[in-house]
Amino acid sequence: MAGLVPWARRRTSLLAAHPARVGVMAFALVILLGTLLLALPFAAEDGSATDFVTALFTSTSAVCVTGLAVVDTGTHWSGFGEGVILALIQVGGFGIMTMASLLALLVSGRLRLRLQLHAQAETKSLGIGDVRRVLLGVAGTTLIVELTVGAVLALRLRHGYGEGIGSAAYLGFFHAVSAFNNAGFGLHADSLTRYAGDVWITVPVAAAVILGGIGFPVLLELLRHRRRRRTTGRRNWTLHTRLTLLTTAVLLLGGAVLTCALEWTNAGTLGPHSTADKILNGFFHSAMSRTAGFNSLDVGAMHASTLLMTCVLMIIGGGSAGTAGGIKVTTFAVLLVAIIAEVRGEPNSTVLGRRLAPHTLRQALTVALLGVGLVIVSTLALLTLMDEPLEPVLFEVVSAFGTVGLSTGITADVPVAGQLLLIMLMFVGRLGPITLVSALALRERTRRYNLPEERPVIG
Repeated sequence: MAGLVPWARRRTSLLAAHPARVGVMAFALVILLGTLLLALPFAAEDGSATDFVTALFTSTSAVCVTGLAVVDTGTHWSGFGEGVILALIQVGGFGIMTMASLLALLVSGRLRLRLQLHAQAETKSLGIGDVRRVLLGVAGTTLIVELTVGAVLALRLRHGYGEGIGSAAYLGFFHAVSAFNNAGFGLHADSLTRYAGDVWITVPVAAAVILGGIGFPVLLELLRHRRRRRTTGRRNWTLHTRLTLLTTAVLLLGGAVLTCALEWTNAGTLGPHSTADKILNGFFHSAMSRTAGFNSLDVGAMHASTLLMTCVLMIIGGGSAGTAGGIKVTTFAVLLVAIIAEVRGEPNSTVLGRRLAPHTLRQALTVALLGVGLVIVSTLALLTLMDEPLEPVLFEVVSAFGTVGLSTGITADVPVAGQLLLIMLMFVGRLGPITLVSALALRERTRRYNLPEERPVIG
Protein backbone atom coordinates (compact mmCIF):
# COMPACT_ATOMS: atom_id res chain seq x y z
CA MET A 1 0.00 0.00 0.00
CA ALA A 2 2.87 2.34 0.74
CA GLY A 3 4.10 1.96 -2.82
CA LEU A 4 0.69 2.83 -4.22
CA VAL A 5 0.47 6.18 -2.45
CA PRO A 6 3.38 7.86 -4.31
CA TRP A 7 2.00 6.50 -7.61
CA ALA A 8 -1.43 7.94 -6.87
CA ARG A 9 0.14 11.26 -5.93
CA ARG A 10 2.10 11.32 -9.19
CA ARG A 11 -1.11 10.68 -11.14
CA THR A 12 -2.88 13.47 -9.24
CA SER A 13 -0.03 15.89 -9.88
CA LEU A 14 -0.09 15.05 -13.58
CA LEU A 15 -3.78 15.90 -13.77
CA ALA A 16 -3.21 19.16 -11.91
CA ALA A 17 -0.28 20.03 -14.21
CA HIS A 18 -2.35 19.45 -17.35
CA PRO A 19 -5.92 20.68 -16.80
CA ALA A 20 -6.62 20.20 -20.51
CA ARG A 21 -6.27 16.46 -20.00
CA VAL A 22 -9.12 16.55 -17.50
CA GLY A 23 -11.19 18.42 -20.07
CA VAL A 24 -10.56 15.70 -22.65
CA MET A 25 -11.63 12.98 -20.24
CA ALA A 26 -14.67 14.99 -19.13
CA PHE A 27 -15.81 15.47 -22.72
CA ALA A 28 -15.33 11.77 -23.41
CA LEU A 29 -17.34 10.78 -20.33
CA VAL A 30 -20.21 13.14 -21.19
CA ILE A 31 -20.26 11.78 -24.75
CA LEU A 32 -20.40 8.24 -23.39
CA LEU A 33 -23.22 9.16 -21.01
CA GLY A 34 -25.14 10.81 -23.83
CA THR A 35 -24.61 7.74 -26.00
CA LEU A 36 -26.06 5.44 -23.35
CA LEU A 37 -29.09 7.70 -22.88
CA LEU A 38 -29.75 8.02 -26.62
CA ALA A 39 -29.46 4.25 -27.05
CA LEU A 40 -32.40 3.68 -24.68
CA PRO A 41 -35.61 2.54 -26.40
CA PHE A 42 -37.70 5.49 -25.19
CA ALA A 43 -35.16 7.95 -26.63
CA ALA A 44 -36.40 7.04 -30.13
CA GLU A 45 -39.79 8.03 -31.51
CA ASP A 46 -40.71 4.46 -32.50
CA GLY A 47 -39.73 3.03 -29.11
CA SER A 48 -36.93 0.82 -30.42
CA ALA A 49 -33.33 1.00 -29.25
CA THR A 50 -31.00 3.03 -31.46
CA ASP A 51 -27.81 1.28 -32.52
CA PHE A 52 -24.68 2.21 -30.60
CA VAL A 53 -22.80 3.92 -33.46
CA THR A 54 -25.76 6.15 -34.32
CA ALA A 55 -26.19 7.10 -30.67
CA LEU A 56 -22.45 7.71 -30.33
CA PHE A 57 -22.39 9.84 -33.49
CA THR A 58 -25.33 11.94 -32.33
CA SER A 59 -23.97 12.35 -28.80
CA THR A 60 -20.53 13.39 -30.10
CA SER A 61 -22.09 15.81 -32.56
CA ALA A 62 -24.18 17.37 -29.78
CA VAL A 63 -21.42 17.63 -27.14
CA CYS A 64 -18.95 18.92 -29.73
CA VAL A 65 -21.67 21.35 -30.95
CA THR A 66 -21.32 20.22 -34.54
CA GLY A 67 -24.78 19.42 -35.87
CA LEU A 68 -23.98 16.58 -38.26
CA ALA A 69 -26.59 13.84 -37.98
CA VAL A 70 -27.03 10.40 -39.52
CA VAL A 71 -30.75 10.39 -38.60
CA ASP A 72 -33.30 13.19 -38.73
CA THR A 73 -33.44 14.86 -35.31
CA GLY A 74 -37.09 15.85 -35.42
CA THR A 75 -38.49 12.49 -36.56
CA HIS A 76 -36.12 9.85 -35.17
CA TRP A 77 -35.81 11.03 -31.58
CA SER A 78 -38.61 11.25 -29.04
CA GLY A 79 -39.15 14.19 -26.72
CA PHE A 80 -36.78 12.55 -24.26
CA GLY A 81 -34.15 12.05 -26.94
CA GLU A 82 -34.45 15.65 -28.10
CA GLY A 83 -34.13 16.78 -24.49
CA VAL A 84 -30.93 14.76 -24.10
CA ILE A 85 -29.53 16.29 -27.29
CA LEU A 86 -30.42 19.79 -26.10
CA ALA A 87 -28.74 19.17 -22.74
CA LEU A 88 -25.62 17.80 -24.45
CA ILE A 89 -25.48 20.87 -26.68
CA GLN A 90 -25.73 23.19 -23.69
CA VAL A 91 -23.11 21.31 -21.71
CA GLY A 92 -20.77 21.05 -24.68
CA GLY A 93 -21.08 24.72 -25.57
CA PHE A 94 -20.74 25.93 -22.05
CA GLY A 95 -17.72 23.76 -21.47
CA ILE A 96 -17.46 20.72 -19.25
CA MET A 97 -14.92 22.23 -16.88
CA THR A 98 -16.69 25.58 -16.88
CA MET A 99 -19.92 23.87 -15.95
CA ALA A 100 -18.27 21.84 -13.17
CA SER A 101 -16.53 24.92 -11.78
CA LEU A 102 -19.72 26.99 -11.84
CA LEU A 103 -21.65 24.29 -10.00
CA ALA A 104 -18.91 24.11 -7.37
CA LEU A 105 -18.99 27.89 -7.06
CA LEU A 106 -22.76 27.99 -6.60
CA VAL A 107 -22.77 25.16 -4.05
CA SER A 108 -19.79 26.13 -1.92
CA GLY A 109 -19.46 29.82 -2.70
CA ARG A 110 -15.79 29.43 -3.54
CA LEU A 111 -13.52 27.67 -6.00
CA ARG A 112 -10.70 25.32 -5.20
CA LEU A 113 -7.36 25.91 -6.88
CA ARG A 114 -7.53 22.85 -9.14
CA LEU A 115 -11.04 23.70 -10.33
CA GLN A 116 -9.85 27.22 -11.06
CA LEU A 117 -7.00 25.84 -13.15
CA HIS A 118 -9.43 23.64 -15.09
CA ALA A 119 -11.81 26.55 -15.63
CA GLN A 120 -8.91 28.76 -16.69
CA ALA A 121 -7.91 26.22 -19.34
CA GLU A 122 -11.51 26.05 -20.62
CA THR A 123 -12.38 29.75 -20.61
CA LYS A 124 -8.93 31.01 -21.66
CA SER A 125 -9.00 33.59 -18.85
CA LEU A 126 -5.69 35.28 -18.13
CA GLY A 127 -5.48 34.94 -14.37
CA ILE A 128 -6.81 32.65 -11.68
CA GLY A 129 -8.33 35.63 -9.92
CA ASP A 130 -10.46 36.32 -13.02
CA VAL A 131 -12.01 32.85 -13.17
CA ARG A 132 -14.88 33.63 -10.79
CA ARG A 133 -15.86 36.71 -12.79
CA VAL A 134 -15.50 34.84 -16.10
CA LEU A 135 -17.68 31.96 -14.96
CA LEU A 136 -20.48 34.22 -13.82
CA GLY A 137 -20.14 36.29 -16.98
CA VAL A 138 -20.31 33.22 -19.20
CA ALA A 139 -23.40 31.93 -17.40
CA GLY A 140 -25.15 35.31 -17.50
CA THR A 141 -24.33 35.93 -21.17
CA THR A 142 -25.48 32.47 -22.17
CA LEU A 143 -28.76 32.82 -20.30
CA ILE A 144 -29.56 36.30 -21.61
CA VAL A 145 -28.81 35.54 -25.27
CA GLU A 146 -30.61 32.20 -25.33
CA LEU A 147 -33.72 33.51 -23.58
CA THR A 148 -33.86 36.64 -25.76
CA VAL A 149 -33.42 34.83 -29.06
CA GLY A 150 -35.73 32.03 -27.93
CA ALA A 151 -38.45 34.54 -27.08
CA VAL A 152 -38.15 36.30 -30.46
CA LEU A 153 -38.31 33.00 -32.35
CA ALA A 154 -41.23 31.76 -30.26
CA LEU A 155 -43.24 34.93 -30.87
CA ARG A 156 -42.58 34.76 -34.61
CA LEU A 157 -43.51 31.08 -34.81
CA ARG A 158 -46.66 31.70 -32.77
CA HIS A 159 -47.99 34.73 -34.64
CA GLY A 160 -46.37 34.23 -38.05
CA TYR A 161 -46.82 30.50 -38.57
CA GLY A 162 -49.70 29.61 -36.28
CA GLU A 163 -47.77 27.32 -33.96
CA GLY A 164 -49.33 26.55 -30.61
CA ILE A 165 -47.93 28.32 -27.57
CA GLY A 166 -46.16 25.23 -26.27
CA SER A 167 -44.85 24.20 -29.69
CA ALA A 168 -43.64 27.72 -30.51
CA ALA A 169 -41.83 28.04 -27.18
CA TYR A 170 -40.22 24.62 -27.56
CA LEU A 171 -39.09 25.23 -31.14
CA GLY A 172 -37.87 28.73 -30.34
CA PHE A 173 -35.89 27.71 -27.26
CA PHE A 174 -34.41 24.62 -28.92
CA HIS A 175 -33.15 26.56 -31.94
CA ALA A 176 -31.92 29.44 -29.76
CA VAL A 177 -29.78 27.11 -27.64
CA SER A 178 -28.55 25.32 -30.75
CA ALA A 179 -27.73 28.63 -32.45
CA PHE A 180 -25.89 30.32 -29.58
CA ASN A 181 -23.84 27.17 -29.01
CA ASN A 182 -23.12 26.99 -32.75
CA ALA A 183 -24.52 23.46 -32.83
CA GLY A 184 -26.77 23.61 -35.89
CA PHE A 185 -29.20 20.96 -34.67
CA GLY A 186 -32.70 21.68 -35.92
CA LEU A 187 -36.06 19.98 -35.53
CA HIS A 188 -37.01 20.33 -39.20
CA ALA A 189 -35.71 17.95 -41.85
CA ASP A 190 -34.96 20.91 -44.13
CA SER A 191 -33.18 22.84 -41.36
CA LEU A 192 -34.27 26.50 -41.83
CA THR A 193 -34.90 26.52 -45.58
CA ARG A 194 -38.63 27.02 -44.97
CA TYR A 195 -37.75 30.35 -43.30
CA ALA A 196 -35.31 31.52 -46.01
CA GLY A 197 -37.16 34.79 -46.58
CA ASP A 198 -38.12 35.51 -42.96
CA VAL A 199 -35.86 38.08 -41.32
CA TRP A 200 -37.51 37.46 -37.93
CA ILE A 201 -36.15 33.90 -37.98
CA THR A 202 -32.88 34.12 -39.90
CA VAL A 203 -31.54 37.34 -38.37
CA PRO A 204 -32.01 36.33 -34.67
CA VAL A 205 -30.48 32.91 -35.40
CA ALA A 206 -27.54 34.51 -37.21
CA ALA A 207 -27.07 37.02 -34.36
CA ALA A 208 -26.99 34.22 -31.78
CA VAL A 209 -24.49 32.28 -33.88
CA ILE A 210 -22.21 35.29 -34.27
CA LEU A 211 -22.34 36.18 -30.57
CA GLY A 212 -21.60 32.61 -29.53
CA GLY A 213 -18.85 32.28 -32.11
CA ILE A 214 -17.02 35.48 -31.20
CA GLY A 215 -15.89 33.99 -27.90
CA PHE A 216 -16.69 34.70 -24.28
CA PRO A 217 -13.49 36.70 -23.56
CA VAL A 218 -14.42 39.17 -26.30
CA LEU A 219 -18.05 39.43 -25.21
CA LEU A 220 -17.11 39.99 -21.58
CA GLU A 221 -14.51 42.59 -22.50
CA LEU A 222 -17.01 44.46 -24.68
CA LEU A 223 -19.49 44.57 -21.81
CA ARG A 224 -16.83 45.61 -19.30
CA HIS A 225 -15.38 48.39 -21.47
CA ARG A 226 -18.82 49.65 -22.35
CA ARG A 227 -19.34 50.47 -18.70
CA ARG A 228 -15.87 52.03 -18.46
CA ARG A 229 -16.40 54.16 -21.55
CA ARG A 230 -19.40 55.80 -19.93
CA THR A 231 -17.08 57.24 -17.28
CA THR A 232 -13.76 57.68 -19.15
CA GLY A 233 -14.94 58.16 -22.75
CA ARG A 234 -12.14 55.89 -24.03
CA ARG A 235 -12.28 52.47 -25.70
CA ASN A 236 -9.20 50.47 -24.66
CA TRP A 237 -9.78 47.07 -26.21
CA THR A 238 -7.10 44.40 -26.08
CA LEU A 239 -5.38 43.23 -29.25
CA HIS A 240 -7.23 39.92 -29.06
CA THR A 241 -10.61 41.65 -29.05
CA ARG A 242 -9.75 44.05 -31.85
CA LEU A 243 -8.25 41.28 -33.97
CA THR A 244 -11.22 38.99 -33.41
CA LEU A 245 -13.81 41.64 -34.23
CA LEU A 246 -11.98 42.92 -37.31
CA THR A 247 -11.30 39.48 -38.77
CA THR A 248 -14.83 38.28 -38.01
CA ALA A 249 -16.35 41.30 -39.76
CA VAL A 250 -14.14 40.86 -42.83
CA LEU A 251 -14.90 37.14 -43.09
CA LEU A 252 -18.65 37.64 -42.61
CA LEU A 253 -18.79 40.33 -45.27
CA GLY A 254 -16.45 38.51 -47.63
CA GLY A 255 -18.37 35.26 -47.28
CA ALA A 256 -21.69 36.98 -47.93
CA VAL A 257 -20.38 38.76 -51.04
CA LEU A 258 -18.83 35.59 -52.47
CA THR A 259 -21.94 33.51 -51.74
CA CYS A 260 -24.15 36.02 -53.53
CA ALA A 261 -21.74 36.37 -56.44
CA LEU A 262 -21.30 32.63 -56.94
CA GLU A 263 -24.91 31.55 -56.36
CA TRP A 264 -26.86 34.56 -57.64
CA THR A 265 -28.30 32.76 -60.70
CA ASN A 266 -28.20 29.20 -59.36
CA ALA A 267 -31.75 27.85 -59.71
CA GLY A 268 -31.17 25.42 -56.85
CA THR A 269 -30.11 28.05 -54.30
CA LEU A 270 -30.40 31.85 -54.64
CA GLY A 271 -31.83 31.98 -58.16
CA PRO A 272 -35.58 31.90 -57.32
CA HIS A 273 -35.32 34.46 -54.50
CA SER A 274 -35.81 38.22 -54.68
CA THR A 275 -32.82 40.55 -54.50
CA ALA A 276 -33.39 41.30 -50.81
CA ASP A 277 -33.75 37.62 -49.97
CA LYS A 278 -30.62 36.78 -51.96
CA ILE A 279 -28.61 39.24 -49.88
CA LEU A 280 -30.23 37.98 -46.66
CA ASN A 281 -29.50 34.33 -47.42
CA GLY A 282 -26.01 35.09 -48.68
CA PHE A 283 -25.24 36.68 -45.32
CA PHE A 284 -26.97 33.85 -43.46
CA HIS A 285 -24.88 31.22 -45.24
CA SER A 286 -21.70 33.17 -44.49
CA ALA A 287 -22.62 33.35 -40.80
CA MET A 288 -23.54 29.66 -40.64
CA SER A 289 -20.28 28.66 -42.31
CA ARG A 290 -18.51 30.00 -39.22
CA THR A 291 -19.40 26.68 -37.46
CA ALA A 292 -23.15 26.95 -36.89
CA GLY A 293 -24.58 24.37 -39.29
CA PHE A 294 -28.06 25.73 -40.00
CA ASN A 295 -28.86 26.23 -43.67
CA SER A 296 -31.51 28.26 -45.44
CA LEU A 297 -30.26 27.11 -48.86
CA ASP A 298 -29.78 23.63 -50.30
CA VAL A 299 -26.05 23.09 -49.74
CA GLY A 300 -26.05 20.03 -52.01
CA ALA A 301 -27.18 22.21 -54.93
CA MET A 302 -24.37 24.76 -54.55
CA HIS A 303 -21.60 25.14 -57.10
CA ALA A 304 -18.23 23.53 -56.41
CA SER A 305 -16.68 27.00 -56.10
CA THR A 306 -19.15 27.92 -53.34
CA LEU A 307 -18.44 24.66 -51.52
CA LEU A 308 -14.71 25.39 -51.63
CA MET A 309 -15.23 28.92 -50.33
CA THR A 310 -17.42 27.53 -47.55
CA CYS A 311 -14.71 25.00 -46.66
CA VAL A 312 -12.26 27.86 -46.17
CA LEU A 313 -14.68 29.65 -43.82
CA MET A 314 -15.37 26.42 -41.93
CA ILE A 315 -11.66 25.72 -41.40
CA ILE A 316 -11.08 29.24 -40.07
CA GLY A 317 -14.08 29.03 -37.74
CA GLY A 318 -14.85 31.59 -35.05
CA GLY A 319 -13.30 33.23 -32.01
CA SER A 320 -11.21 31.61 -29.30
CA ALA A 321 -12.91 30.32 -26.13
CA GLY A 322 -16.31 30.51 -27.76
CA THR A 323 -18.76 27.93 -29.02
CA ALA A 324 -17.32 27.94 -32.55
CA GLY A 325 -14.77 25.49 -33.92
CA GLY A 326 -12.10 25.70 -36.60
CA ILE A 327 -8.55 26.92 -36.19
CA LYS A 328 -10.00 30.28 -34.96
CA VAL A 329 -10.00 33.71 -36.54
CA THR A 330 -7.05 34.91 -34.46
CA THR A 331 -4.94 32.01 -35.74
CA PHE A 332 -5.83 32.96 -39.31
CA ALA A 333 -5.14 36.64 -38.66
CA VAL A 334 -1.76 35.94 -37.03
CA LEU A 335 -0.66 33.77 -39.97
CA LEU A 336 -1.80 36.43 -42.44
CA VAL A 337 0.12 39.11 -40.57
CA ALA A 338 3.23 36.91 -40.49
CA ILE A 339 3.03 36.34 -44.25
CA ILE A 340 2.68 40.07 -44.93
CA ALA A 341 5.65 40.83 -42.68
CA GLU A 342 7.79 38.21 -44.42
CA VAL A 343 6.86 39.49 -47.87
CA ARG A 344 7.79 43.02 -46.81
CA GLY A 345 11.07 41.82 -45.34
CA GLU A 346 10.21 43.09 -41.87
CA PRO A 347 11.96 41.40 -38.92
CA ASN A 348 8.86 41.43 -36.71
CA SER A 349 5.17 40.74 -37.29
CA THR A 350 3.09 43.73 -36.23
CA VAL A 351 -0.65 44.32 -36.26
CA LEU A 352 -2.81 47.18 -34.95
CA GLY A 353 0.16 48.87 -33.29
CA ARG A 354 1.42 45.75 -31.50
CA ARG A 355 4.30 43.32 -32.11
CA LEU A 356 3.40 39.63 -32.03
CA ALA A 357 5.47 37.35 -29.82
CA PRO A 358 7.40 34.58 -31.63
CA HIS A 359 5.70 31.81 -29.65
CA THR A 360 2.32 33.15 -30.82
CA LEU A 361 3.40 32.67 -34.42
CA ARG A 362 4.60 29.13 -33.68
CA GLN A 363 1.32 28.26 -31.98
CA ALA A 364 -0.71 29.61 -34.89
CA LEU A 365 1.39 27.71 -37.41
CA THR A 366 1.12 24.51 -35.39
CA VAL A 367 -2.66 24.72 -35.07
CA ALA A 368 -3.13 25.49 -38.77
CA LEU A 369 -0.80 22.76 -40.06
CA LEU A 370 -2.21 20.14 -37.70
CA GLY A 371 -5.73 21.05 -38.79
CA VAL A 372 -4.96 21.03 -42.52
CA GLY A 373 -2.98 17.79 -42.22
CA LEU A 374 -5.80 16.09 -40.34
CA VAL A 375 -8.35 17.23 -42.94
CA ILE A 376 -6.21 15.91 -45.82
CA VAL A 377 -5.59 12.51 -44.22
CA SER A 378 -9.24 12.13 -43.20
CA THR A 379 -10.46 13.10 -46.68
CA LEU A 380 -8.23 10.45 -48.25
CA ALA A 381 -9.50 7.87 -45.77
CA LEU A 382 -13.17 8.74 -46.35
CA LEU A 383 -12.72 8.70 -50.13
CA THR A 384 -11.56 5.09 -49.88
CA LEU A 385 -14.65 4.19 -47.84
CA MET A 386 -17.24 5.91 -50.03
CA ASP A 387 -18.03 6.05 -53.73
CA GLU A 388 -18.54 9.81 -53.73
CA PRO A 389 -16.83 12.70 -55.56
CA LEU A 390 -14.13 14.75 -53.85
CA GLU A 391 -16.24 17.86 -53.25
CA PRO A 392 -18.93 16.41 -50.93
CA VAL A 393 -16.41 14.21 -49.10
CA LEU A 394 -14.01 17.09 -48.46
CA PHE A 395 -16.94 19.26 -47.40
CA GLU A 396 -18.11 16.61 -44.93
CA VAL A 397 -14.63 16.22 -43.41
CA VAL A 398 -14.09 19.96 -43.04
CA SER A 399 -17.56 20.37 -41.55
CA ALA A 400 -16.78 17.71 -38.94
CA PHE A 401 -13.35 19.10 -38.08
CA GLY A 402 -14.66 22.66 -37.90
CA THR A 403 -17.65 21.45 -35.81
CA VAL A 404 -19.92 23.17 -38.32
CA GLY A 405 -22.61 20.67 -39.20
CA LEU A 406 -23.29 21.76 -42.78
CA SER A 407 -23.57 18.87 -45.23
CA THR A 408 -24.25 18.25 -48.89
CA GLY A 409 -26.54 15.40 -47.84
CA ILE A 410 -24.18 12.43 -47.68
CA THR A 411 -23.95 12.10 -43.88
CA ALA A 412 -26.62 9.39 -43.66
CA ASP A 413 -24.83 7.39 -46.40
CA VAL A 414 -21.45 7.34 -44.63
CA PRO A 415 -20.52 3.74 -43.63
CA VAL A 416 -19.84 2.82 -40.03
CA ALA A 417 -16.06 3.15 -40.42
CA GLY A 418 -16.57 6.61 -41.92
CA GLN A 419 -18.90 7.59 -39.08
CA LEU A 420 -16.22 6.63 -36.57
CA LEU A 421 -13.76 8.79 -38.50
CA LEU A 422 -16.15 11.75 -38.40
CA ILE A 423 -16.66 11.17 -34.67
CA MET A 424 -12.91 11.46 -34.16
CA LEU A 425 -12.78 14.62 -36.25
CA MET A 426 -15.60 16.25 -34.28
CA PHE A 427 -13.92 15.38 -30.99
CA VAL A 428 -10.54 16.74 -32.08
CA GLY A 429 -12.13 19.78 -33.71
CA ARG A 430 -14.01 20.76 -30.53
CA LEU A 431 -11.04 20.36 -28.19
CA GLY A 432 -8.44 21.74 -30.57
CA PRO A 433 -5.31 20.00 -31.84
CA ILE A 434 -2.95 21.60 -29.35
CA THR A 435 -5.32 20.96 -26.41
CA LEU A 436 -5.60 17.33 -27.35
CA VAL A 437 -1.87 16.93 -27.83
CA SER A 438 -1.09 18.60 -24.50
CA ALA A 439 -3.68 16.44 -22.78
CA LEU A 440 -2.05 13.28 -24.12
CA ALA A 441 1.47 14.38 -23.22
CA LEU A 442 2.82 12.64 -20.14
CA ARG A 443 5.07 15.46 -19.11
CA GLU A 444 6.55 18.71 -20.36
CA ARG A 445 9.98 18.44 -21.91
CA THR A 446 12.50 21.26 -21.68
CA ARG A 447 15.76 21.43 -23.64
CA ARG A 448 18.75 22.39 -21.47
CA TYR A 449 20.98 23.29 -24.39
CA ASN A 450 20.82 24.94 -27.82
CA LEU A 451 22.00 23.27 -31.02
CA PRO A 452 24.09 25.11 -33.65
CA GLU A 453 22.00 27.30 -35.94
CA GLU A 454 21.56 26.31 -39.59
CA ARG A 455 19.52 27.78 -42.46
CA PRO A 456 18.21 25.28 -45.02
CA VAL A 457 17.11 26.59 -48.41
CA ILE A 458 13.40 27.53 -48.43
CA GLY A 459 11.36 27.62 -51.64
